[in-house]
Amino acid sequence: MANPRGHPETLKSTNTLDKKTHAAMSSKGGKNSGAKRREMKKWKDLAKEIMAMPLQKGKVKDKITSLAEAKGQNIDTQTAVILAQVVKATKGDTKAAEFLYSLSHEEVEQITETPIVVPDDTDKIIPFFDSVSGDIKRHGHTHYWFKGGRGSTKSSFISMKIPQLIIGNPHVNVVILRKVANTLKNSVYAQIEWALEQLELLQEFEFKKSPLEIIYKRTGQKILFLGADDRSKIKSLKMPFGYVGCVWYEELDQFSGMDEIRSINQSLLRGGDKYWCFYSFNPPKSRDNWVNVEQLTDYPDRLISHSNYTMVPSDWLGDQFIIEAEKLKEQRPDLYEHEYMGIATGTGGDVFANVEEMTITDEMIENFDNNYHGIDFGFAQDPFVYTKLHYDIKHDCIYIYDEVYSTRLKNSMAYEKIKDKVGTSVVWADNAEPKSIAELADMGLRIYGVKKGPDSREFSIKWLSDRYKIYIDKNRCPNAYREFTMYEYDQDKHGNFISAYPKRNDHTIDSVRYSLRSEMDANKFSW
Repeated sequence: MANPRGHPETLKSTNTLDKKTHAAMSSKGGKNSGAKRREMKKWKDLAKEIMAMPLQKGKVKDKITSLAEAKGQNIDTQTAVILAQVVKATKGDTKAAEFLYSLSHEEVEQITETPIVVPDDTDKIIPFFDSVSGDIKRHGHTHYWFKGGRGSTKSSFISMKIPQLIIGNPHVNVVILRKVANTLKNSVYAQIEWALEQLELLQEFEFKKSPLEIIYKRTGQKILFLGADDRSKIKSLKMPFGYVGCVWYEELDQFSGMDEIRSINQSLLRGGDKYWCFYSFNPPKSRDNWVNVEQLTDYPDRLISHSNYTMVPSDWLGDQFIIEAEKLKEQRPDLYEHEYMGIATGTGGDVFANVEEMTITDEMIENFDNNYHGIDFGFAQDPFVYTKLHYDIKHDCIYIYDEVYSTRLKNSMAYEKIKDKVGTSVVWADNAEPKSIAELADMGLRIYGVKKGPDSREFSIKWLSDRYKIYIDKNRCPNAYREFTMYEYDQDKHGNFISAYPKRNDHTIDSVRYSLRSEMDANKFSW
């Protein structure tokens, strides 16, 4: 791999060593200091044991009461030295008595561990981040905003900085946040593990899964991982020592707005003299999104950095990453600008800017050969919804051309309305209604429940919005057309759009995304 800064290739990194050798080197200092602490403990324990021996006629009740008597006996020098001090103390030697008291009653001063220096990450970050890295080291700002597209290495950079800040600032603890707690383990927690391995610091840290935290062994400083969906943990957070001096908001656009960010910061940033707050995000498509609006404002204590994959050595990303990026650049330059270059390309709050009205003829329907069926259950206020569509994979176009949309529809009635539309095909439905799925299956439908994993809703809605076109016949599917065209990002109390998909007027959208679950990239999330 070519060094991006032109360092001589003869400079070898411990990353090239095998895991066994690397682990042995990393733990050598810790083992040496541990051995010293154990040896001091042995002295202390031995002194306590000898001091507890009873006296007989003013002498230690033991065959050995002096060094002279110890000559030729099977004892080590350590025992002999302590016994000698005991003999002196019993004869009135105050210095010997003070020595023994100090050794047996007071805490033994810890042997200073092998010094550790803040590891250098110069060859592990892209040159673009050099100036930001220096600014963080000098504490030039408090708030660091990192925006960029896929492969921009912004999260990798932040995860390198956090261990460095901990080592360089022994009173600083860290809190890493995502909007939803159940996304932490496989994202930011794993990211910090990766960074510690790259910095050759794994042996210096202890990893815990319940609660989710990483501890710096030398000092006890903690890296805590919290979800903003449980505010009680944030508000009641107390550190055993020091203060929360570093906070990282990953996927910032998933938070509800600056009001939420300020509220969390007010709860966490207390009792210290300096702070580092990191915010990382892929700019949402809509220019009116609160993140895109907020980052336009300059503050003296805020530094904004915008990186993209073209700044990263290609062999860091791999050939396939570059191939996929260039393919999208040719086929969909608008998506390329947003996804890979991190540029907001939307003009408003519309989630589905790719929807177009189309009259879908019977002749077109006869030629559709890749049809999908979906159901979103409802009864009283929420409707029962069935949708039917064709997905043209080659041209990345979805054609929605049939629907059933009705409230207070019993399962038997729903079956009668959709059985001929579905035929022998598979229909996918919300698995939150296992009883309804079982009833419709008993009636003859090939129906299966869609298992929804973390972030599946957000991922699948974005997947739909990223398709080249979604064509809807509003005469055949008036409800689908209405919901798709009117579906907008949520807004905060100030009217700013935020990167949150509202749970309202989305019944046909849910039905469509259930139906297409098999076409979505299962490597990115789990249904």
